[in-house]
Amino acid sequence: MLINFFTGMTKQSYVEAVFAAIEEARHTVPSIIVRFIMAINRKLGPDDALDTVQLALQYKAKANGLLVGIDLSGDPKAYSSNDFVPALKLAQENGLKLALHIAEVPDVEDSRILLDLIPDRIGHGTCLHPENGGSQDLVSIVEKYEIPIELCLTSNVKSQTVSSFADHHMDYWYNGKNHHCIICTDDKGVFSTTLSEEYSLVAETFNLTHQQVWNLTYSSINYIFAEESVKNALKEIWREEGKNLMNIK
Repeated sequence: MLINFFTGMTKQSYVEAVFAAIEEARHTVPSIIVRFIMAINRKLGPDDALDTVQLALQYKAKANGLLVGIDLSGDPKAYSSNDFVPALKLAQENGLKLALHIAEVPDVEDSRILLDLIPDRIGHGTCLHPENGGSQDLVSIVEKYEIPIELCLTSNVKSQTVSSFADHHMDYWYNGKNHHCIICTDDKGVFSTTLSEEYSLVAETFNLTHQQVWNLTYSSINYIFAEESVKNALKEIWREEGKNLMNIK
């Protein structure tokens, strides 16, 4: 088992620490709802990816629904996506959802490899459409299977994968395609932002009304990795909040 020489933690001890924190949060804030997605770091290679998935499956069996998916992220140029397909298929075949960073850089063939898995969520998707170095074929797959896209404006601008907020590909997917978009921070610490700030930024950049912003938050509930009962409960809370804030029905 790989040991992190900075922290002295193995993957297993790290996962145990996460579960302990979730349990503590449940006691401190009984209404909190938490789900855990384990991440594959592309830079560590396919063997490490398979090890991560196998560990995830061990915990899935005993985590009472807390461990729900696998994320693929990290340096998009590290290895071919094809190298990670066996691990990702193993996760998918055993009931774990897939949240995959796709098309962070222009590479049509590599992006198609991951899209062919029909992931449950796409991270970034910056270069899926032809104008950004992708292809209509990639766009068609995303539309056909209605795969939601996690959009991170501050992250993309600071990472210089898009030139400005106004040029962000949210305009293509949200305004142009009316596609399922989920506003995210990517990493709120690294990019010094919050989810509220990202929604404010989206509203300002694309001239969204309060109703449109609320609709974005509400529709995102459809794509969380949780059972339908949890989604329905969250929707009820959101509707009540909407009524209180903006007389939303």
